Amino acid sequence: MAMPSPLFDNLRLPVIGSPLFIISGPELVIAQCKAGIVGSFPALNARPQSQLDEWLHQITEELAEHNRDNPDSPAAPYAVNQIVHRTNNRLEEDMVTCAKWKVPMLITSLGAREDLNKAAHAWGGITMHDVISDRFARKAIEKGADGLIPVAAGAGGHAGVTSPFALMQEIRAWFDGPVALSGSIASGSAILSAQAMGADFAYIGSAFIAAKEARADDDYKQGIVKGKAEDIIYSNLFTGVHGNYLRESIENAGLDPENLPESDPSKMNFGSGGNTDAKAWKDIWGCGQGIGNIDDVQSTAQMVDKLVDEYKQATERLRSITY
Repeated sequence: MAMPSPLFDNLRLPVIGSPLFIISGPELVIAQCKAGIVGSFPALNARPQSQLDEWLHQITEELAEHNRDNPDSPAAPYAVNQIVHRTNNRLEEDMVTCAKWKVPMLITSLGAREDLNKAAHAWGGITMHDVISDRFARKAIEKGADGLIPVAAGAGGHAGVTSPFALMQEIRAWFDGPVALSGSIASGSAILSAQAMGADFAYIGSAFIAAKEARADDDYKQGIVKGKAEDIIYSNLFTGVHGNYLRESIENAGLDPENLPESDPSKMNFGSGGNTDAKAWKDIWGCGQGIGNIDDVQSTAQMVDKLVDEYKQATERLRSITY
């Protein structure tokens, strides 16, 4: 599988930390990159729009300082997530800011656009587009995306329902570029499993909600620590797009997780609110099914250290298997 550039040479683990709406800020991104995995955040997390320039300046400067002080263990690159949807009225302005800082990687969601891919390529960046089906994957590559993020069943936030085995085998039948698999990945063994299925990277989000650097409140972090796969509810009520959420937060909003109505997709609202009085992401907590491996609130560095140890152990177990 072909890597598009030496961009990923400094990774300690083949992991991209997924952009977490409201939760990912420069503190988490910088900690992830210093720990040796790709850190990312949604451009829309920076509010007002002018704050995006401030965040990119902070991330660029702190990672450059880290690299000067640690030439033998330089930081991983970072990425910015762009929501490519008609409801995002600041997309063009955010792209100008990304161009100013020559963001190494764009992660595009909810719509593939050729002009965005060309813009990133013009400043030397690459683009990866998240998809929930092989059909959408083909459209993304046709429009110039460099790589794909198959969002399989069990992923946190907006997610599909297709098995990662099915998604990966269909995509790898025709695409040999970079792929980051998303869906219930929160352990070193799951990272290795993603690679065994043909992915280049694991795409991990929900686990990092419990990181000390994450901008989640304490109740949300404890919900991640206490939660298991059975505590995840799949619904389109809150934003108009189907996604996975923590049962506890739905109950706290006075709703019955087992009897949620269907939403009107024409009333999509990805930023704040959706189709109920409870606000998506703020009150209703996005979360994937893999959180059973998270048993404490830790620093990002500690979480990545644990993933590295688990990955090494899983690799050794695999090598010891004989037939």
